[in-house]
Amino acid sequence: MKIHIIGCSGTGKSYLAEGLAKKYSIDHYDLDDLMWDTAADTYGVRMDKEKRNKLLQEIVNKDNWVIEGVYYGWVQESFKRADRVYVLEIPKHVYKYRIIKRFIKRKLGLQNGKKETFKSLRDLLKWTDDFQNMNMKEIKQILEQYKDKVYYIKSSREVQMILNK
Repeated sequence: MKIHIIGCSGTGKSYLAEGLAKKYSIDHYDLDDLMWDTAADTYGVRMDKEKRNKLLQEIVNKDNWVIEGVYYGWVQESFKRADRVYVLEIPKHVYKYRIIKRFIKRKLGLQNGKKETFKSLRDLLKWTDDFQNMNMKEIKQILEQYKDKVYYIKSSREVQMILNK
């Protein structure tokens, strides 16, 4: 089973990916771990593109995987090889609430995460609007060629239905 999950921040990509990885007993890969240098001392340092692309190729060459992230330009091989592609289009008020809640939990030390700042939170909230208004249109165009294996998810209820099948 090869599954790619895409959607903006706060839509539940990680939740769905972890649930499907557990359900099918396969590995889960977060594309943020390939895009960003998680070993860097500061937030927002990009990984070298050659290293990133090599890591992605190693993942997609495996027999089974769940890949999740917001990226689409450099991950098209995973769309091609996926058995299913889930596009999360959760309502704006839901994902913004989740982003803010996650930020607060991280600041309080209740959840591990990136080294975010109030500025990065503000930037992320603006970025999600731009992603939904512009990038999602481009993603849908790219995925049109794979329409037989693309599923658009519009609610948390639909996510639960997928996990409980």
